[in-house]
Amino acid sequence: MNRPARLPITETALGSSRFAVPGMRCAGCIAKLEQGLAAVPGVAAARVNFTARQVEVSHDPALDTPALVKAFAALGFEANPIGDVLAGPEGEARTLVKALAVAGFAAMNIMLLSVSVWSGAGGITRDLFHWLSALIALPTVAYAGRPFFRSAAQALKARRTNMDVPISIGVILATALSLFETITHGAHAYFDSAVMLLFFLLAGRWLDAVMRDRARDGVTALLKHMAAGALILDEDGKGHWTRAETIRPGMTMLVAAGERLAADGIILDGRSHFDQSLITGEAMPVAIGPGGQVLAGTLNAGDAVTVAVTAAGADTGIADIARLMQDAGQGRSRYIRIADRAARLYAPAVHTLALLSFAGWMLAGAGWHESLLIAVAVLIITCPCALGLAVPAAQIVMAGALMKKGVLIKDGSALERLAEADCAVFDKTGTLTLGHPAPLDLSALGPVQAGIALALAQCSRHPLSEALRTALTAAGTRPERVTLVTETPGEGISGQWQGKAVRLGRPVSAAGAGMAAALTVGDAPEILIRFVDPLRPDAAETISALAALGAPARILSGDRPDAVADIGASLAIPARGGLLPADKLAEVRQLADQGRKVLMVGDGLNDGPALAAGHVSLAPGSAADASRNAADAVFLGASLAPVAIAIRAARATQAIVRQNFALAIAYNAIAVPLAIAGQVTPLIAALAMSGSSILVVANALRLKGAAR
Repeated sequence: MNRPARLPITETALGSSRFAVPGMRCAGCIAKLEQGLAAVPGVAAARVNFTARQVEVSHDPALDTPALVKAFAALGFEANPIGDVLAGPEGEARTLVKALAVAGFAAMNIMLLSVSVWSGAGGITRDLFHWLSALIALPTVAYAGRPFFRSAAQALKARRTNMDVPISIGVILATALSLFETITHGAHAYFDSAVMLLFFLLAGRWLDAVMRDRARDGVTALLKHMAAGALILDEDGKGHWTRAETIRPGMTMLVAAGERLAADGIILDGRSHFDQSLITGEAMPVAIGPGGQVLAGTLNAGDAVTVAVTAAGADTGIADIARLMQDAGQGRSRYIRIADRAARLYAPAVHTLALLSFAGWMLAGAGWHESLLIAVAVLIITCPCALGLAVPAAQIVMAGALMKKGVLIKDGSALERLAEADCAVFDKTGTLTLGHPAPLDLSALGPVQAGIALALAQCSRHPLSEALRTALTAAGTRPERVTLVTETPGEGISGQWQGKAVRLGRPVSAAGAGMAAALTVGDAPEILIRFVDPLRPDAAETISALAALGAPARILSGDRPDAVADIGASLAIPARGGLLPADKLAEVRQLADQGRKVLMVGDGLNDGPALAAGHVSLAPGSAADASRNAADAVFLGASLAPVAIAIRAARATQAIVRQNFALAIAYNAIAVPLAIAGQVTPLIAALAMSGSSILVVANALRLKGAAR
């Protein structure tokens, strides 16, 4: 069949559409979608975000959304168009947890009923328990199995297979044979095995859905920093509140002190201090006046200003960061977990063995009933429960152990990626350092001068003023009486003390003082007060530990290059400062292109894209919401040691996982031949399957003390 001629596409004419594709279940779906859509006339390229279950299609504008939806359907996938970076398949986790609850409740009740049968109940009593089990199992399988049945049906309709096809066949076959055994007064029914299998499979799928929700939470939390709206001034100077989504370039907005900006713009009138830490990571507010650029999401920490809007909505800088985070997660979303790699070969092999067993015994003259019993025994004894538990059992035990060490693991696959890390990239402020400036030395202040400084510092919310107030209060200083206190954004605080002008603010005589403030009393020379953002107490030891683990560290920061260089020199590691979010992202991607497995550690909103792009990522508990959500794990407290602890623990976990796979393979090497030979009844198969699962869990429990 000839393929239709492709529509002529030029790079400048391309349109872009995003689709939520909840039916993506395995890594093989990535290739099917990207290659299949690229072959559609008018489509230039398709990019899959497996974590978010989204596909971005670059296409000719003449190709409309309904045509693209049909292209997805032809490949066997349901696709829903979405309009922004926040959209995604909503409600999947809720649906799965309901199905999981139903399957778990049913499995417990059917197991209770099965105990009597296993204990030797026969005749009418056995039939009664089988019928009761059937009454519970049949609606349970129909309800809880919907996610698998629907996905399998879509795949078969498109003449392809996925992992849900063999799962659906196994569950339906075991249930149907159990019902037949019940009707014909057979000795064995396997409703418990079918429902328990659904329960384990749903548990894994629900955890996967929760992980994807958390990935989207990073972008959601970032965009929450944009203001809901702004006070827009009309030509007469009258203001009216306007929601952020209706703000357009060319409008004029009035931004009061303490407000976040709802759009990017240029200051027309006024001068103020702006907290830009979410963009640059710099803790110090920046003074900006007329003609200066201000960005959406930044905080006006000083006086009111009038701003001419230059970009709004999806065109703002903070929206660009959100898109960078969304796109940067692409590489991590393609990571194929150990269980996925094993399942690619394991599941098809198991169902092939069951089919061959049925065919072989039929040819041997055993009859369809006995042949089917043997095939079901093969399916049950090779049930992937042990394989399915090999990874999560170890990961759950280690996650609990790491929690006691102050490390919260959000995604099991993060432990796999942590074990592979061979390069660590740190942000500076709030990550290597505590993120709170502190006075370096107050010895230059006499008791009276310290009291004046405290009185002035108490009247400001500037970070240096708060740090000075905390230090002086802790030292027992009592404030002097200072009157007529005023604060000038970008300059400092001034007032009157005993008829003398006093001032605490930007140094005048020490332009290169770095992070510093100056106190002036009357005509006396100003007293310089230097500040420093102290390193975390064990930063040097952690950097050394990472080097010993084969993951040498470096610094990428948005802070001033000189301050970053000083920290790098003190830790003897490479350091770069003055970087924007896109710059950090480019550096991390460059390392990845060199074959490095990057561990990104950061705390600011400006670190979000780099956190998403890293092979694995950590954030301190004090980090911004978007950074904590974008990271794979969060460490608590002032110590940096959990970073090295997490890598050692992850490598120990991978060793146990490999042992679990070896145990599961050894079990199957012994049990499968016996089942194929007809030497195992379905009841013994179910008991053996349970025993292998218990063995795997017991081995995983050895990890309890491995986090150190």
